[in-house]
Amino acid sequence: MPIELARLAFRDDGTPFSEQFGDIYHSAAGGLEQAHSVFLAGNQLPSRWQNRQTFTIVETGFGTGLNFLATWAAWRRDPQRCERLHFVSTELHPFSADDLSQLHRRWPELAELSTLLGTNWPVLTPGFHRRHFDNGSVILTLLLGDANETLARLACRADAIFLDGFSPTRNPDMWSERVIRSLGRVSAPGTTVATWSVSSTVRSRLADAGFHCDKVAGFGPKREMLVGCFGSGTTTPERSAPRHALVIGAGLAGTSVAHRLVERQWRIELIDEADGPGQGASGNHAGVIRPLPSLDDNPLARLTRAGTEYGLHHLARLAEAGQPVKWDGCGVLHLARDPVQETKQRAVVARHRYPAEFLRFVERDEASALAGWPVALGGWWFGRGGWIQPPSLCDANLLADRPLINPHFGRSLARLLRDGDEWVALDADAREIARAPVAILANGIGITGIDQAMVLPVRSARGQVSHLPALPESVPKVVVCRLGYVSPAIDGMRCAGATFSVDDTDPALRIDDHRENLAKLDFILPGFGHQSAPSPDTLQGRVGFRPASPDRLPMVGAVPSVSHAERATPFAEIPRHPDLYAISGFGARGLVWCSLVGEALASQLHGEPLPIEQELVDAIDPARYISRPVRRRMQGDD
Repeated sequence: MPIELARLAFRDDGTPFSEQFGDIYHSAAGGLEQAHSVFLAGNQLPSRWQNRQTFTIVETGFGTGLNFLATWAAWRRDPQRCERLHFVSTELHPFSADDLSQLHRRWPELAELSTLLGTNWPVLTPGFHRRHFDNGSVILTLLLGDANETLARLACRADAIFLDGFSPTRNPDMWSERVIRSLGRVSAPGTTVATWSVSSTVRSRLADAGFHCDKVAGFGPKREMLVGCFGSGTTTPERSAPRHALVIGAGLAGTSVAHRLVERQWRIELIDEADGPGQGASGNHAGVIRPLPSLDDNPLARLTRAGTEYGLHHLARLAEAGQPVKWDGCGVLHLARDPVQETKQRAVVARHRYPAEFLRFVERDEASALAGWPVALGGWWFGRGGWIQPPSLCDANLLADRPLINPHFGRSLARLLRDGDEWVALDADAREIARAPVAILANGIGITGIDQAMVLPVRSARGQVSHLPALPESVPKVVVCRLGYVSPAIDGMRCAGATFSVDDTDPALRIDDHRENLAKLDFILPGFGHQSAPSPDTLQGRVGFRPASPDRLPMVGAVPSVSHAERATPFAEIPRHPDLYAISGFGARGLVWCSLVGEALASQLHGEPLPIEQELVDAIDPARYISRPVRRRMQGDD
């Protein structure tokens, strides 16, 4: 369902007002004061988060964002604050960044936080959007969509709940039985709840969901408000994560998950057979980052959308931390293959009505202007997409907190053994490389040689990219795709390709593959290759071997310890190797997947809210192949 923005309006006294729901966003007695009195004090904060490793707040209704800003400010002021504060909030009608900034001008004490929020405000598309602040210690996860759906898809354990929203009489969906039941599902004994509403229906639904609530003195004109807790009131002890992991592989997958774990103060034993990061399948001169929409918004479309947007946020964070990646958000033009696909592309844009900055359809003339070359058809324009140099991203991921990363470069993993509560990495001579309680297999096609991972249908996909000499200001100046891709000029050459050949082990450059890439280039930009490319037998290029999955989705999660289970078996009941995880199957979309799934796996290991919906977590779970027949057909990228 397309996201419809909130419309900024005010009552005569200056209180922000929703014309759609006929209600105010916060008490006329003061929005910031209400946040402190009702939601922070009502959940006994900040005292309950003090000296905790992680504390998670779930809010129904982000609205103006004042509850988040007030909570963030209170966390900053508290010298005994928790290490990491998660704030998870759902919103069906978000404000634009400009409107939020205007709303927050009333509170100059929040100016710095409001600016940071606005700078990192996501493109408003459906789904989960995670943003990191204060060096990753404050994490906002914004769930855009109907709360009845988004909260049902949320995987987390809440410590406190801000039950907010327009009046139950004005917006009953926000206080529905399904919403309240979802809040009970993510709660544990001791989870607190606070709300300004004392409606009998709300009280009844909270009680049915397992919350024990009491009326207390309210704020402003409200005589009473509601506070309570879930279950017996005894707080569930925090899960103690080991914070020490083996990460096998220093490509996009391995360095991404290492970076996300290091930000959580994990120690990493990083093993790679090369003498540095990003030298295998992640060693290409440039790759593409952009989503792949679909009419039905299937898991591939949703994951590439989330992966692209989170990946761009990650690039911005690296730059802010002084580890800039070599990349350019020049835009990606995805031309239609034929008139039939052009019609489908138009239909996707019309149905989903994404923000124009995310995706719009461009007619042939505009597409030609964007490409700087005459093209046959129109297509999708992703204004935020672009190219990334993968090795530079791998390097930047490892520079974040180097003392916590112990590299073992030039060491090749031959076997993994379980020794008590630890995984031990051994080389071909049975010599120990490193050990840790947790092991993560992120070693590309090398995962196929690990005994414990033999159940995973990872296939090797050989890809050859052709390098064409290019002048700095030559066209195209954007990435152009059409059954292949061509990049802008990058350090005197552009990349064109790529081939996709499953179970092909030839590491040498092949003239026939160069010819195939030039044919793709001619299909993308008719006649361009004849003008700009040398003879195929003189072309340079690169060959890489990418781990591919049968369903084009990555494999991320705990590795199954069985080869088969009945089709109806829930994933949670499929046996797994203890503390052994995989992050593989990227195929041709490593740059799109890596940052998001690295964050997803790190969140899972650290016991934190997940950054994607539960059904998407299930869609990439390696156990999906244990209870479903494998479709053997492998496909490349368009």
